[in-house]
Amino acid sequence: MLFSADVSSSDRVDLRVQVGALRLSNPILTASGTFGYGLEFAHLVDLNQLGGLVTKGISLEPIEGAPAPRLCETPSGMLNAVGLENVGVEAFVADKLPLLRKYNTSVIVNVFGYCREDYVEVIRRLEDAEGIAAYELNISCPNVKKGGMQFGSSPALVEEVVGAARKAAAKRPLWVKLMPLVTDIGLIGRAAEAAGADALTVANTYPAMAVDSKTGKSKLGNLTGGLSGPAIKPITLRLVWETRKAVKIPILGLGGIESVEDVLEYLAVGATAVQVGTASFADPTISEALVEGLARAVSEAKVLTISSMRDKSVTGMG
Repeated sequence: MLFSADVSSSDRVDLRVQVGALRLSNPILTASGTFGYGLEFAHLVDLNQLGGLVTKGISLEPIEGAPAPRLCETPSGMLNAVGLENVGVEAFVADKLPLLRKYNTSVIVNVFGYCREDYVEVIRRLEDAEGIAAYELNISCPNVKKGGMQFGSSPALVEEVVGAARKAAAKRPLWVKLMPLVTDIGLIGRAAEAAGADALTVANTYPAMAVDSKTGKSKLGNLTGGLSGPAIKPITLRLVWETRKAVKIPILGLGGIESVEDVLEYLAVGATAVQVGTASFADPTISEALVEGLARAVSEAKVLTISSMRDKSVTGMG
């Protein structure tokens, strides 16, 4: 096979991956909560080059979010307490989605709620809208009807909310974003799979704090936030590995991805694709750069497809 010298690396190799029924042009997606609705980055990033983008969480009604400050740098990471600010499902469908349809990339809508009925109703309102490739459920939210216990904290609650969402999501694949701090993430993953999840995102941010030593007060507007960035990558790699052993559905790895090597490490422990989060704050163009860098890595490995490269890595993990 001959290649033209004036084409990019991403044109010379096959980076396509299959996440359940959804075929992505490459395994690099942007993570929910770090890339807005995608539109805010369109002047900086060629969205058409991404495997997909996951919107910020969409709720039934608009949410103003948490008080400032919402972000705080930590050693090798970042704390965020944005408070799930979003325009609500009606405004998203009317104002954001029509603009997203102009781009040739997979749009995954992150959905959250505070009771099972919230998830169902948001999905119901999204079902008739065009331009959505899949849904991603954020199950790290407190269930107000069960004393505030987080949906993702127990297999029973996971089955309940995922099962209800599965029935509502008749037209599209359903991904489930797991909490990292659970007793057995494999057990939680199996519960989501049994309830109808098509793929799992592993994992959400880690509950954490940052305190000003001089004032004794939180550095965030909220008392606590979610820790992300390079500091969490070794922990999340293990979670992906543990989940991979427990389920048969695809996994998207998320946590501390900044380089091609990071991407390949997640693929080696069983992820089919990855989501880039905190790195977009430091370099908004990182996701597009990773697509090109991954293509070069595949080419240098003397294989023509990312799937072949991944299969070799996974075999090496035993």
